[in-house]
Amino acid sequence: MASGVQVDDQVKDIINDMKVVKSDANASERIRLVVLEIKDGYIKVEHIYKEKDLTGEDVFKFFINLMDKEKCRYLLYDCHFETKESSKKEELVFVMWAPETSPIKSKMQYASSKDSIKKVLTGIKHELQMNDLSDYGTRDQFAEKICKNVIKVEGHPVGH
Repeated sequence: MASGVQVDDQVKDIINDMKVVKSDANASERIRLVVLEIKDGYIKVEHIYKEKDLTGEDVFKFFINLMDKEKCRYLLYDCHFETKESSKKEELVFVMWAPETSPIKSKMQYASSKDSIKKVLTGIKHELQMNDLSDYGTRDQFAEKICKNVIKVEGHPVGH
């Protein structure tokens, strides 16, 4: 069921910027997290967090703390992790956050608008729907969901 909600052009530009990280780009300017909201018939950027905004933060915990128990949101997360094969990976994760405690109308709007945003998310490997932090709210659960044999997420060990 389509909702008629459209994706704002700024969102499309940011997604493209996140997908194509230029090797000569300033690392501190790299976009790591984007919070998207539905407003005035569009999926719009609510907040952008760049690498420089997250200095000294555990990026995974920061990401989890962005999930407001009262509000549905879409989140785009540039997740950095390592696998047992010792390869460092950086992959985009799209999350639809629809907490049980949010208004039913909001949950329905985000669920029905997900197809609109998915059309511009081509090439994004991971998509999660979370309704409660017990879904994937720990580093271990999240790591298990995004890839096999993950040993670190955002530089912190995963304890299987």
